Amino acid sequence: MKVGFVSLGCSKNLVDTEMMIGLFKKNNYEIVNDPDSAEIIVINTCGFINSAKEEAINTILEMADYKKHNCKYLIVTGCLVERYKEELVKAIPEVDLFIKFSEYNNIWEQICHLLKEKDEESKDKLEFLDRVISTGKNYAYIRIAEGCNNFCTFCAIPYIRGRYVSRKIEDILEEAKKLAKEGYKEIILIAQDTTKYGIDIYGKPRIAELLHELSKIDGIEWIRFLYAYPETITDELIKEVKDNNKICKYFDIPMQHISDKILKKMNRKSTEESIRELIVKLRENIPDVIIRSTLMVGFPGETEEDFEKLYDFVKWAKLDKLGCFTYSKEEGTAAYNMKEQVHPMTKKKRYNKIMALQNEISKEDMRKHIGKVLKVLVEEGGIGRTYMDVPDIDGIIYIKGNSKENTFIDCKITDINEYDLIGEVVK
Repeated sequence: MKVGFVSLGCSKNLVDTEMMIGLFKKNNYEIVNDPDSAEIIVINTCGFINSAKEEAINTILEMADYKKHNCKYLIVTGCLVERYKEELVKAIPEVDLFIKFSEYNNIWEQICHLLKEKDEESKDKLEFLDRVISTGKNYAYIRIAEGCNNFCTFCAIPYIRGRYVSRKIEDILEEAKKLAKEGYKEIILIAQDTTKYGIDIYGKPRIAELLHELSKIDGIEWIRFLYAYPETITDELIKEVKDNNKICKYFDIPMQHISDKILKKMNRKSTEESIRELIVKLRENIPDVIIRSTLMVGFPGETEEDFEKLYDFVKWAKLDKLGCFTYSKEEGTAAYNMKEQVHPMTKKKRYNKIMALQNEISKEDMRKHIGKVLKVLVEEGGIGRTYMDVPDIDGIIYIKGNSKENTFIDCKITDINEYDLIGEVVK
């Protein structure tokens, strides 16, 4: 039978989808990209915030229409199912099987039962080494841990994905070596909190050591790590990033806010002072460092004074990359029942103001690169990325001149276009 997949949400969820693809492929199913030809459609959902939940529901309903034609089975998995399985079963009877994230240990048994096929025990697990990379030839994600222990008051992740569980270093290295042999030049380490990697199994954070060991693997030329919480970025980690040529000088730091009052209500461990000190330290130690962050506006109790403090911080910090989102009221979280909920119109207004400011900062920052020669990893269609750009999150570079896919070239930056760079090949 032919199987098609839809993966929604974050890169961590995408790794689960890639393992599901690998599981079906190992059991001799044909993987297809066109839902018209798929006899089985698997949707891996996100359930993090309201907009993600709406996207998931709309996608399920859209894919359910294919059951009128060629599709025989519709399977829905992931975080939305973990949170709302009972409600979904009642609301969307077109779905043949809902599988929670917490039920992945027997995922193949459930699928075989649906398809009325015999389950071969040796092939019934989701395995990192068996997954089918879906991100192209250049880069691949490596999930180094699952779950989260931070329990931010606005976030449902610990209740969906469970407590923080690190993978062993040797298992991660084995996966990275396999990816290198397959030709991937860039690996991106992901977890809900990468900087806490190893604390649960080794008694201390070992992200710096892991990065160092990964850099010894032949074939891998760029290494990134995303979602580094500000309070656990150590001097050891900064030094490793500074001294190791394979590690992209890029810190993705979810700061969320700058008001100490709001940070405390969010159950964040950072303060305004510690965040400002970290930014200064990173820039002093790594002159070409790229700092990216995400901020939240409209958290319960956020006053105009709190927001203006955040706005002034963005103006001061001049972060290289910045995402912003409005607070989403999520069932089961501590913030759900907090008083002083901010009006949706106010949240939207604050979001627009932050993003308008960051747009000007980004344009000014990008102009500084005109005339520079930067190392670029070439992707298909004459585009590429520099060390400053995470796939599907940041910008790209349009390349003028001959360039071969999945190779590194030097490009001289000649112009900018919105959030992207334009460059020509330096021979």
